Amino acid sequence: MNKKTNKFIPRSYRQAGKKAELMLASMTTEEKIAFIGGDRSFFIRPIPRLNFPEIYMTDATQGVHIRESFAGTDLSKYQLSSSTSFPCPIALASTWNTEISYRYARAIGEECRAGNIGILLGPGFNNYRISQCGRNFEYFGEDPFLRAKMISEYVKGLQSTGTMAVLKHFTANNTDYFRRKSNSIVDERTLNEIYFPPFKAGIEAGAPAVMTAYNLLNGEWCGQSKYVIDELLRKQLGFNGLVMTDWWSVYDGEKVIKSGQDLEMPAASALKDAPRLLDEGKIKIEDIDRMVGNILRACFIMKLDKRRKTMCGKNYYEKHELTALQTAREAIVLLKNDKNLLPLGKRTKKILVTGEYAKKIAMGGGSAAVKGYNNRILLDELKREFKDRVMYLPEPDISQLKTAGAVICTVGTEDSEAWDRPFELPGEQEKKIKTCVKNNPNTVIIVFSGGGIRMTDWHKKAGAIIYAWYGGQTGNKAVAEIIAGKINPSGKLPISIEKEFKDSPGCGYLPKGAELYTGWHEEQEKGEPVYDIHYKEGVFAGYRWYEKKKIPPLYPFGFGFSYTSFVYSALAVKTDMFLKKGIVEINFKIKNIGKRYGLETAQIYIQDLRSSIPRPVKELKGFTKARLAPGKNKSIRVELTKKDFSFWNPENKNWFFEAGTFVIHVGSSSKDIRLKKRIKL
Repeated sequence: MNKKTNKFIPRSYRQAGKKAELMLASMTTEEKIAFIGGDRSFFIRPIPRLNFPEIYMTDATQGVHIRESFAGTDLSKYQLSSSTSFPCPIALASTWNTEISYRYARAIGEECRAGNIGILLGPGFNNYRISQCGRNFEYFGEDPFLRAKMISEYVKGLQSTGTMAVLKHFTANNTDYFRRKSNSIVDERTLNEIYFPPFKAGIEAGAPAVMTAYNLLNGEWCGQSKYVIDELLRKQLGFNGLVMTDWWSVYDGEKVIKSGQDLEMPAASALKDAPRLLDEGKIKIEDIDRMVGNILRACFIMKLDKRRKTMCGKNYYEKHELTALQTAREAIVLLKNDKNLLPLGKRTKKILVTGEYAKKIAMGGGSAAVKGYNNRILLDELKREFKDRVMYLPEPDISQLKTAGAVICTVGTEDSEAWDRPFELPGEQEKKIKTCVKNNPNTVIIVFSGGGIRMTDWHKKAGAIIYAWYGGQTGNKAVAEIIAGKINPSGKLPISIEKEFKDSPGCGYLPKGAELYTGWHEEQEKGEPVYDIHYKEGVFAGYRWYEKKKIPPLYPFGFGFSYTSFVYSALAVKTDMFLKKGIVEINFKIKNIGKRYGLETAQIYIQDLRSSIPRPVKELKGFTKARLAPGKNKSIRVELTKKDFSFWNPENKNWFFEAGTFVIHVGSSSKDIRLKKRIKL
């Protein structure tokens, strides 16, 4: 038991701590100082004299990023011949399925073991604040509760294989426009209610490492901020593990050491001054010992010093590909389906396919890129389902569009870290969509993107819209199965998609006169001034903003159609255990009244009718995914805790429950509420 925190410490953690203390006592000052800087860009430095091995870390959240530069070198032992490309994390979040999150991450961990990889630099789960952020595809959407539930299982699944998870990026890193120069100005209540819950969940799930963000928070770079690391992360969230920097993200060695930071990556750049600072008495050897001890303890907790490469044979890869496929099947969101256009039946004799993504795999770029090894091309998968009824035309004319039984038009964005992208699609894609929907009402638009896009000018005319995200190597198979009706779509948006970017709470984040760019501009970034981003929306992020401002989004958070229909009934709320255990029990029923087997994600939101401080109209506090055959119903039980009804009190820096009247909302999306019940607590 830790007397300071009154928390139980597992025996394995205590043993790891003692082992770290013993090794630390055997290290020289020179070894300690060398150890707090990364080695060869992606390694924790070995200590050969003490038989401590080098430990390799790799990206990313959606699979194992293979570093081609390692091929043919002495580092090739860390080089997988192939790795599974999974659907991107925002797609994983669209499944609203925590079990899949566990299996998805476990599969990635198994491939890490095969590549002798000790540390995965993920999961990444910064909040989806603006649709233009280049890294949205790497993250888990806009809601803290959904993100927390998915991240908790991700961490457990990954670490069940002995692979260390690194929670990133702490904190408020929500743009990639000259990302090292953005200063996020955020109040503490907003940090705790919107940005911290997934980190807290990951910490409680056992993640022993956190990576700090590129940006500044309230005037100081996160990686060297004592307020961010020592005050918020360590004291407020209770994290006592390894903290590492993002690559080339800190500048002042003294601040880094005193902030609570432990490991500078990819090398000791700011920390090169550590010997001088020690000689001048500006830092103490105890500071260095703390850093080294935290690194060692995290490695010993995961037993990385004893780690051995394990085989990941054909059977493993087959299982992983099936996990990727099931993720894609449950992630794809059907946004529109006029007159039940989908699934396409036998009556549709001629299916015209167009757009660049019919023959091209859509994926996000940067460190998160995972190429995959058995990539399925959409056109091939459509031909597999519909045979010779499919015809591909890169540039169909008006006559060809009008005479087709259905048109499938593929569009998308190429999102990446290091830059943001426009909310609007490229002009040529926009033009193609408008031509298709104008000349054929049976046009199916398939969107491949890592976040929301502008659909305002054409969504009403489209016959159907499928949001396929970046589906990984099997994603296109899942798309074809849904179009053919073999799979009933069940994905729900983990984001709100606005009509216009000006509707977004994050609109106006770019510096005055600035324009978006593409490509890596590392040198230019160095000369750019720091610019402020004021999070004026506060706790009203995502759907909370649109509901508060009464701005209807184009598609609301939690939304997604099915090929069948569900009814909700019999809502009952029990509050008798609230005083004793702080628990509210919610019961209701869901029935499949359609003719097809389907999955429905029921969402539970709470509303505080009268609060002493401004609160959102409603907040997600529970969800469950029900699987129902036609005509069958299922009883759902969800427990809410006292904290679910609480808000963060900035004055005493803690969660505060305020007695009053609340409304329980149960529905199919944040907008589609089917059942309500008022309760007093």
